[in-house]
Amino acid sequence: SSKIRNLEAQNADDVAVLEDCIDFSLAKTITEIEGKLDKGCLPDYLDDDIIPNIGNEIGEEALIRFLKAKLRIVQEELDNVVCECRKKDDENQNLKSQLKDIEEEKTRLQRTISMQQSQTEKYKMLSQEANKKSEGLQQEVIALEKVLQ
Repeated sequence: SSKIRNLEAQNADDVAVLEDCIDFSLAKTITEIEGKLDKGCLPDYLDDDIIPNIGNEIGEEALIRFLKAKLRIVQEELDNVVCECRKKDDENQNLKSQLKDIEEEKTRLQRTISMQQSQTEKYKMLSQEANKKSEGLQQEVIALEKVLQ
């Protein structure tokens, strides 16, 4: 059983990818494997690295149980990966939405800054004109005071 646990912990290089198994059904796959085993013809792939060195040492029922357990584990891993992909897609969509909102806010703030800069320039010019006018009037007052004295 420790060998079986070690085998279940191994990573398979030929794990089904979601795109490869659009019509995948766990029950259908198990039924097909059981049917082949009932006919007495073991699949060719039992000699590969899925069940190394123990494929011939255990009975058919134990082999079926092992393969069913392995299949469930692989299916759970696939489900977890699909779930993670969906979460990442949702997170991606949220981040895209936030980015769009931030870009709109940036554009709005840039327009506000531009408007405020033009108003600042306008008020600077008005202030300079008022200062010139004030200086002119002060000089006039000084000249009129001299005339009065």
